[in-house]
Amino acid sequence: MLWIALVNKTGTGLWMGVAALYFTLIAGLPFAEVGVLMGVSGAAGIAGSPLAGRIADRFPLTRILIAAQLQQAVALLALLTTHDFTLLLIYSAVGSLADRGSNVLTKLYAARISGAERVRYQAVQRTVSNAGWAIGGLAAAGALAVGTTHAYRLLLIGNALSYLVMTALTLRCTEPPSPSRVVAGSKDPEPDGLPSNPWRDRTYLLFTATETMLYLDDAVLQVGMPLWLVHATEAPHGLAPLLLVLNCVLVVFCQVPLARLAPTAGRARALLIPLAACFVAGCLAMSVSVRGGPLAAAAALVCATIALTFAEMLHATASWELSLSLAADDAQGAYLGVHGLSSAAQRSGGPLLVTAVIAAGAPAWPLLGLLVIATCAAQSRLVRHGLPRAALSDPPITLSEH
Repeated sequence: MLWIALVNKTGTGLWMGVAALYFTLIAGLPFAEVGVLMGVSGAAGIAGSPLAGRIADRFPLTRILIAAQLQQAVALLALLTTHDFTLLLIYSAVGSLADRGSNVLTKLYAARISGAERVRYQAVQRTVSNAGWAIGGLAAAGALAVGTTHAYRLLLIGNALSYLVMTALTLRCTEPPSPSRVVAGSKDPEPDGLPSNPWRDRTYLLFTATETMLYLDDAVLQVGMPLWLVHATEAPHGLAPLLLVLNCVLVVFCQVPLARLAPTAGRARALLIPLAACFVAGCLAMSVSVRGGPLAAAAALVCATIALTFAEMLHATASWELSLSLAADDAQGAYLGVHGLSSAAQRSGGPLLVTAVIAAGAPAWPLLGLLVIATCAAQSRLVRHGLPRAALSDPPITLSEH
């Protein structure tokens, strides 16, 4: 599955950075229609998370993942067949639906196959994914330098082919055991015979709501950082892509070591404190970057990127463990599907919030940091009440662990 993650993000890196340019320069859509297309298709993708999670509790996971991969390949190739806005919108929405579903299915596979090592496994997968992003992004940059219609179409085809490669690799993967299907087939089912329902789990729904806010580092780094750099600071514009490279490099080298900090739900909950501290430090550095000349602004933005990247990695580690610890074993897929709504919703609403902060100016960044502090405090309280005391305690140390 790690090879699949590498191929996946390499293909995504080829396409995501040039998608908007393809729709404007090659398909000939005006900017307003491109914004609607990407916004609506992103919103359609939100439904993919809970839908895929619910299906994964009932059918073999690898087969559903293969179907989602083929759906994405077909949707991408369909973009080559038309310049009509309505058809492009439909094809993009179909691809987005499968993309969001695939993310949940991949996480669920990792949870089922890795067992007690699930946090470390997810950390390694994030490391591989970021390496893939970097490879794909560099290849896309080379194609952009050419700038021809064929170059853009080759990038799109490259991403579609990556899903076909992923399908071939997934066919070779072992189907992991499913707790939900074990529970369903046990001799002692629940009294009502029905699996747990995340939509009736108030604690999990509130946890998912707080997660939406904690995913904001993505919008700040991907959207807010380049816009703030160009419009509010004197830092050289060429620094913007280098800051994204710095983000990828830090994740590649630091995500796995940081995963060791959360072997239990209790340790994962404790990471919310340094997570909030890193996010606030990043926001303060963003605010300070408007002062001084180009060198001072560049230094502040580098510090902001480092702090926000560590907030991102700490959140990834804590979120992965807590989202599984709070989920019911008999409906693990459905729970992770609901949790997937948080990142999907952030992709739609996060850029709007970040651009509003940019419009408000430097004083708004510390306020955003305070909002994250409040969110971390709320989530910590939810986890404390939502999990049994034993789950929040560190495991006893035995003589063999010394």
